[in-house]
Amino acid sequence: MNDISLRTDNERNNYKIYHTMKEGIHPENYRLVAFKDMSNGTTTITKSTAATKETIEIDGVEYPLVKLEISNTSHPFYTGKVKLVDTAGRVDKFMNRYKDHMDKRRKSVAGEIRFLS
Repeated sequence: MNDISLRTDNERNNYKIYHTMKEGIHPENYRLVAFKDMSNGTTTITKSTAATKETIEIDGVEYPLVKLEISNTSHPFYTGKVKLVDTAGRVDKFMNRYKDHMDKRRKSVAGEIRFLS
């Protein structure tokens, strides 16, 4: 169970709460791992327990390699660059795909209008 203890700073009598971690539930195999953003090639080295089979050599040291599709160096939220989506092209593709259906529908609607008037 977590032990909670109050400790005081003798100079100012400020109390701080300290939590001790549970033993036996945290991984023991932390090591330095290289995370590479495949969209822009940025590599970050940090401690991790991520399992990987690939390695990369950086500054003469070999690290396990984890490949990422996107990271904080390439995500639009962090970079401030917005990726524009070609919505006009998508609309054109849709219209071309369903052109025959739309033409038939227009003809049937036009026939109904003539019949009613």
